Amino acid sequence: MADSGTRRMLRDQTPAPIERGRFLLMSCQGGAEKPLLSRAATLLPKTTPGVWRRGVVTLRLADGYDPPDTHSPDLIYARTVIRSFGQVTGETLGERIASLENLIGPGFWDDVHVWRRDERPAGAQPGSIRTPLHAKDDLESAHVRKAILSKIHQKESVFTGEPFVSSGRAAGHRVIAGSLVLDCVIDSHERWWVGWHRAHAPASCVPGGIFQAHETQQTQHESEVEQSKVSRAWYKLDEAIRFSGLAVRPGLKAVELGASPGGACQRLLEAGMQVVGIDPADMDPVVATHKRFEHWRKRTRDVRVRAFRPFDWIVADMNIDPTSTLEAIGRIVSTPGVRPQVIIATLKLPEWSRVDEVPEWLSHFEAWGYRPFAKQLSSAGREICVVAKKKTGATARRAAKRRRGKISTTPPPVSVKRPRRIEKTVPPPGVAELEKKKKSPPATRGGRTFVGLKRPANRSKDRATRRKDS
Repeated sequence: MADSGTRRMLRDQTPAPIERGRFLLMSCQGGAEKPLLSRAATLLPKTTPGVWRRGVVTLRLADGYDPPDTHSPDLIYARTVIRSFGQVTGETLGERIASLENLIGPGFWDDVHVWRRDERPAGAQPGSIRTPLHAKDDLESAHVRKAILSKIHQKESVFTGEPFVSSGRAAGHRVIAGSLVLDCVIDSHERWWVGWHRAHAPASCVPGGIFQAHETQQTQHESEVEQSKVSRAWYKLDEAIRFSGLAVRPGLKAVELGASPGGACQRLLEAGMQVVGIDPADMDPVVATHKRFEHWRKRTRDVRVRAFRPFDWIVADMNIDPTSTLEAIGRIVSTPGVRPQVIIATLKLPEWSRVDEVPEWLSHFEAWGYRPFAKQLSSAGREICVVAKKKTGATARRAAKRRRGKISTTPPPVSVKRPRRIEKTVPPPGVAELEKKKKSPPATRGGRTFVGLKRPANRSKDRATRRKDS
């Protein structure tokens, strides 16, 4: 039964706009447009591709198809999905704001999210960990959001979230689930995409699905936060933990495969975990000197599998082919007695053509007894992150039997029962007559039955015949 806070939230929820929009707009990493359209064609059959630009893809909804506000398909490559009103253009900020007011019509909004589409060139990696754009773009996002807030009706409700620091790609607040958010996607200095969404999943609660460092405050400069992190792996793991809703508890034991220089280990240590990093290379001194960290200076394949039994989490972010990463993880989790509850694996995509292999890669986690969820992180490059949680109950027992070979993954062959063939044989000479005699009725005389014998002779008649002849 819902508590009073939940009931109040549902009662006070800002109603969705009457004109909902006939398009879905999805933001993604620059270069991931084709993989996103391909997966959307499978999961959203009632949509057709619309216009798209680098970092933005639109889908037209079929007539009569109106997905719910909290519709969240597993598109992997989409950072956020919103309903689109359309585009506004104008040479000046005032002209664009006026066009936006006419487009969205009257109504109340809980907050406004503003972000830029990802314009990075093909194959480029994010230079700065979270700010790949210039400082002037940071100021533009914040300036646009402030101008929109001055013109729209913002509702005072229970959905007011914590302040969200402008990051160079996005500006807004981290809102609470249930908030009605007006979205503005900066396509260029003269054109915006305008839409809306109902916040529900973690990625939909932040502008553009672009996560920020969880401890960043408005009074703390962003560059200082970046300098305190060992590597970009810190932000990737932080985002993976937050979008998946993992419960991070102090005292858990975690191991990272390919840990150097130690960004992910640093994030786990900050969560209060006991951490082991496996890598032949050196670790950053910030991590190596931590009292809850242990460095195994060797390759993963050189570690005995029984050494992984105490760990609750397995984290793998190795710069190798995805099949090699899966082999390293499979060698560990397929060993009896090794039962990690969570696997977080980064699978590199050296070419976008490898996206066709993603379903096969995810099937490995299913076979190991885990429930995988894949997403391309906003803080990462051309790769996907898989967060897999251990299955429980009967599903986990079936997966364990399948690993041990007691349950075949292929259906058994269908057996066809053929009718028995009866051959007629010709009996040898004399046998037929014997069988005929056996079937003849038995001889009886004086109440006695003679089976298998000749009928006894009538001796009195024989004696009378002999006297007559004599």
